[in-house]
Amino acid sequence: MRISHSARWALLALLVFLIPAASRAGVFISVNFGPPVLPVYVQPVCPAPDLLWTPGYWAYGDDGYFWVPGAWVPAPYANALWTPGYWGWSTGLYIFHPGYWGYHVGYYGGVNYGFGYMGMGFVGGEWRGGHMAYNTAVINVNTTVIHNTYVNQTIVQQNTIVNNNHVAYAGGPGGIQHQPTPEERIAENETHTAPTSFQNQHIQAAQSNKQSYAKVNGGRPATLAVARPLAVESHPAPPVSHTAMTNGGNAARIGGNPGSVRNVPASDYRPNNTANTGVRNTTVQPNARPTYTPPKNNTYAPPKNNSEPPKSSPKPPSKPKPEGHEK
Repeated sequence: MRISHSARWALLALLVFLIPAASRAGVFISVNFGPPVLPVYVQPVCPAPDLLWTPGYWAYGDDGYFWVPGAWVPAPYANALWTPGYWGWSTGLYIFHPGYWGYHVGYYGGVNYGFGYMGMGFVGGEWRGGHMAYNTAVINVNTTVIHNTYVNQTIVQQNTIVNNNHVAYAGGPGGIQHQPTPEERIAENETHTAPTSFQNQHIQAAQSNKQSYAKVNGGRPATLAVARPLAVESHPAPPVSHTAMTNGGNAARIGGNPGSVRNVPASDYRPNNTANTGVRNTTVQPNARPTYTPPKNNTYAPPKNNSEPPKSSPKPPSKPKPEGHEK
């Protein structure tokens, strides 16, 4: 039985009403056909400390689906983590759920965006003492300027939803079949912060670029990610809930195996030991507003080709060797 256009809008209104208020941080968009597959691309190198990766995704505009390139974004407040937006199927409609900032990473449909967003939670890093530590098992960083790194393959494997077909939506025919975990549901109902004005400008720039649209590029955008970080925009930190304190104040384990979540003292954290996948507890107190010094953002010069990481400074030319010697 076909559902009339007016009936579909009534169902959409009901769905929006049933969605928790905390997750209704933006405008919901519904489409009657799904987004293209997620393109494969190389993550630009993280050029400076305390930047968070926001993965690229398909948005929808007047001319159809368009690609919003992935970008490095300074966190708007201390311990903030990004939950990506996602498309979810319901009653014949594909509904977009906008992304948001929070102390934990919530449900994003099980869509595997890569670079730490493997379908459940975020495994690309965690906050330690007010600074981001990066898991270089999945995150590309410039180690000449960023030294707060570790390698943990175990947490990546535990939180990966295999998506060999690069499907960009959850539910429905051919979509990702992943129901929210208890941790993801808790994170959805915490206090969230909307995308920064610079993130919104980034989306608007993509929307105004005709080459970003799938009907023009055939689902293969020329610019898949930008190397230059977005500008800094600080926001007041929301109160830290009791749940956030219990789970360690970050979302490195949200969406993973609930049985493996535990608090680990800072002195006991061993980032290079993959057997230790716990989350260290933060020192902020409930209802406190952590202090945060955003990173300086205007000193980075992006490479000419945004698909490649910036190269290190060239070495001085070596002295010419006598003729006849092999190189």
